[in-house]
Amino acid sequence: MDAPPAGKGPRERADAARNRARILAAAARIVAAHGVEGLAMADVAAAAGVGVGTLYRRFGDRSGLAYALIDEREREFQAAFIEGPAPLGPGASGTARIRAFLHALVDRTVAQLDLLVMAETASPLARFGAAYDLHHSHLAMLIAQVKPDGDAYYLADALLAPLAAPLLAHRLRTGGVTVERVKAGLDDLLSGLEAAPTG
Repeated sequence: MDAPPAGKGPRERADAARNRARILAAAARIVAAHGVEGLAMADVAAAAGVGVGTLYRRFGDRSGLAYALIDEREREFQAAFIEGPAPLGPGASGTARIRAFLHALVDRTVAQLDLLVMAETASPLARFGAAYDLHHSHLAMLIAQVKPDGDAYYLADALLAPLAAPLLAHRLRTGGVTVERVKAGLDDLLSGLEAAPTG
């Protein structure tokens, strides 16, 4: 069997990257114009100039496409809390970093709320993917610094629970809750965490 032409592999990878960028750009335009409800795989494929089968092979379903759309913002958020400036990044106290992280996560979730609602409700455990696991691990690490004798693993889940996109959307849109109130409530929870007796 003959070897493939030189450069064929890299060229295919570049083509795939261009196709992915074109698909995501088309999907973003559709969401901007018609909301998440308008994010139909066939429409995205047509707008991107690819076959529907290609779309399903690459992203799986609408949930996978939604996660691809939010991936870039999530990567920026992760970079900020892992290596960005304090207090969100390293260099501040554990308490200050927890507060900055929770506030930034509120903003990050609200910015793409409809996409996150769709992605998190695609299946019973859809919310608990790689991004959630990283958020949880980071928060648990910080909680362990603030409350060494506490159950940091459980407390991280407790602090993340109010930020589930479906709950946040429900409260913000039908419960009269504001983003500022959500952040203030998280601050109250954090104050309770600090003040709780250990042992």
